[in-house]
Order: sequence, then C-alpha cells, then structure tokens
Amino acid sequence: MAFEEFLDEVGGLGKFQILQIVLILPSLMIIVCQILLENFTVAVPHHRCWVHILDNATVSDNDTGLLSHDVLLRISIPLDSNLKPEKCHRFLHPQWQLLHLNGTFPNMTDLDTEPCVDGWVYDHSLFSSTIVTEWDFVCDHQSQKPVAQFIFMAGMLVGGFIYGHLSDRFGRKLILRCCLLQLAISGTCAAFAPTFLIYCSLRFWSGCSAVAIVTNNSMLIIEWTRSQSKAVILTLIACTFSMGQMMLGGLAFVFREWRTLQLVVSVPFFVFFLSSRWLVESARWLIITNKPDEGLKELKKVAHRNGMKNAEATLNMEGLRVIMQEELETAQMKTTVFDLFRTPNLRKRICLLFFVSHSMITATVQFSTIYFKYTEMQTVRVTLASVEIGCVAASNTSISVHFAELLPTLVRAKASGVDTMASRCGATLAPLLMTLAVYLPALPWIIYGVCPIIAGLLVLLQPETRHLPLPDTIQDVEDKKQFSRKVNEKDFFMKVTKF
Repeated sequence: MAFEEFLDEVGGLGKFQILQIVLILPSLMIIVCQILLENFTVAVPHHRCWVHILDNATVSDNDTGLLSHDVLLRISIPLDSNLKPEKCHRFLHPQWQLLHLNGTFPNMTDLDTEPCVDGWVYDHSLFSSTIVTEWDFVCDHQSQKPVAQFIFMAGMLVGGFIYGHLSDRFGRKLILRCCLLQLAISGTCAAFAPTFLIYCSLRFWSGCSAVAIVTNNSMLIIEWTRSQSKAVILTLIACTFSMGQMMLGGLAFVFREWRTLQLVVSVPFFVFFLSSRWLVESARWLIITNKPDEGLKELKKVAHRNGMKNAEATLNMEGLRVIMQEELETAQMKTTVFDLFRTPNLRKRICLLFFVSHSMITATVQFSTIYFKYTEMQTVRVTLASVEIGCVAASNTSISVHFAELLPTLVRAKASGVDTMASRCGATLAPLLMTLAVYLPALPWIIYGVCPIIAGLLVLLQPETRHLPLPDTIQDVEDKKQFSRKVNEKDFFMKVTKF
C-alpha cells in the first residue's frame, strides 16, 4: 500500500494516465465485439427446403406455366401449425390438387413428406450469410449452433485461469501483448476457416486471449491510478464496454456477411498489438515481484511524462527500501493460486466475490426468461429489458471497482482468472436450474430470485474500500483494519494542519 506515496510523487492522474487510457480503451471496445460476435454470425434466418420446380435455375417458365412463386410454394412445402411453410420438410411430390381448394387447408398429415434431402433455401434479406447458412446448422443439425459460442466461452474459462497465473508471474504488459497478437491471428484466420471444426478451434484461442486482454488492460490502468480516481476510471471502462455493444450492432448492420464481420472485428488487434509497445508496465507489480530497479525506471518515466521534475530526485533505491520495506520482503516469496485461500481475510473476500459473480448470471437468466415469456406485451418486454440492462450494468461496474480494491497486486490476476472460472460455471449451471421445475414449478424462479438477494446482503460483509490505496500484498489484506485506521488518522492530521 505504500506505493501510493510514489503515485503522489509522480502524479496519480496526469498526462501519462490519460495516454495509457487512450491506448487501452479502443481495444476494450472491440473486445466486446469479439465476445458477443456469435449473436450475429450464428443468427438463424428464415429457411425452407430446396424444391426443384422453385429453385432450379434450369427450370423454365414453360415447365410450370404461368404459376406464381406463391402457388408453387403452396404445392411444394407443407404448412406448419401457424400456417407458415415448414422449415424442415417438403412434399414428396408436388400436390397439384391443392390449387383447387380455394383457400381451405386440408389435413397435411395425410400427404407424403420428406426431409430436406437437397438442402435449404435461406432468406438473405437480413444477413447475406451466417455460420448457420454456411454449414446448414438447421433442422436435424441445429444442435451444432450453440457449439460455437460454447467453445468461445470455454476458451475464456481456460484462458482466465492460465493467463491469470502467467500475468502475475511475467507481467501485465508482456502477457497482454502476446494475447493481442494471438487474438489478431486467430480472429483473422477464423474469417477464412474452411470447416466448422477449424472455426471452433480458432474461436477457442480467441476466447483464451480475450479474457486476458480485458483483465490486463484494466490492471494496467488501475494500478497506475490514485485511490481517489479508481472508481471513476473503472466506471469509464464499464461505459466503454457498453459502447462496444452498440458498435457491434452498427457493424453487423453494415457488414451482413459473417466472414466480413469476423474480419472487421479482428484486424484492428494487429494495430492494438503495435500500439501496445507504448504502454508502461505496472511499477506496482514490478516492485512487488522483486524487480525494484525496473519499477523505479518506470516510475521515473511516468514522472517525466506528467511533468513532475522534482520527483526524480526522490525516486531512488534508498527511498524505495524505506517506504516499501514490507513489500520488498514479501517479494522474496512465490505465490500460487492456493494462496488465495490460505489466509482468513483474503479467503473470505474471494469466496464472497465468487458467489456474487455466480448470482449475477442467475439474475440475468431470470430477467431474460421473463422477457421471452411476455412475447405479446411489447411494452412489458421493453421495460423488463431496460431494467435488466440497467441493473446488470450497474452491478458489473460496482463489482469491478470492489474487486480491484479488495485483492492484492501480488495475486490480483490469479484471482481475476479464478473469478472468471466461477462466473462461467455460474453461466453453465444457471440454465440447468430450470430442470428443477419437475419437482416444483416455482423452484427455479425462487432460486433465481433468492440468489441475487443473498449476494446483495453478503456484500455488506466486505470491508469499505472507498478512497483507500490498493492492497499490494496478502499481508496488506490481513492488516486492513489497522491500515484503514492509520490512513484516517493521516488524512485528519493533513486537514488540521492545512486549516
């Protein structure tokens, strides 16, 4: 926590921090497009079976007389229960007798039908092509559709755990640059994938790198920002995510071919990889991991960019050892994921944060299910959607602020990776709760409603972190009460002296 004194010396929110934010926020905006990409690239357009007399280009008008398209469709494709053309079946032979029924609809079950053995015809008015139309993931093959998004989420699950550990060991900037290049290559190659298997493999690697990009970019911002400005900066990051969602909608409207859209949201990461060379590694992490010389070098660089000319005289090894003696002693020890649960205070914080992240998913499922339930009530659906988005956005922003302020620098990336695993497990389990309806129809809804309420109450057990420095070591977390008292006494002394 003593690192805050150095931030005061070099500038806690100056030109350097603004430049760092300008370099980072665009990549966070586009990464949201990558995460939500399957909402558009895996869209299912209207479709029907391919029919010879309708869709064969060699069939001339003389072959079918002067019959219109709608008439040919009526004798070729049966109607479903909503009197719409069937999506997965066609008549075995053209049913010419249907032309003489004058608007009446016979019992279709008495007519011979067959599956779409010759393929499908898709409506291209909304999307010129999607993964579904590319590989015909409809009817008997529609179960393949969710696989793409599942593979990407599985990649985020694995990447959060692996890259979280690597970020705490090798640095935020190095792992970030590797992941930017990995996402640029895998995302661009996915736009040219010849088979679905290759596409899924590339999306898995994109998911692995996407979660590390979000985590490391955020840490490179907050670990260089003073305590009083962290909440504002993290709120700005959350707003950037929302802007990314809006941007994806606009891009999907302009680029309606899935390969083009995939390429558009992937190529910019080559630019982000090149521009990331101007990012500055977290001096807080360098010092905590026993690299004080490199940490001082970065601090001097920041002081120069912020115009703090007098700060370089105080940035020396002797002053560092005096101010951060406890942190340098802790830096001699190596940490693992198990250190997150070794001490009581840190274990309590981690467990509470993980439960809140699971509970966020249940709240989303609850709102989403109610949204689809009221299909005929447009006003209710829009209102529920607005409430859902507002609540989730506000909760995510608050959680991100609290998460960063509760966990020490030494294991912050590891904790973020494990938290990602917890939230993905929640995303997997939440839909399965609907199976409990066989025992009691209201039971899933009770769980969906109670979990967020419990999570909201459990947050009250977490300590208040407003305007407190980021903890750097596990010992800082265990001594939180004592440190908070010292900070308050110091602030009171400074105010009285100024008065």
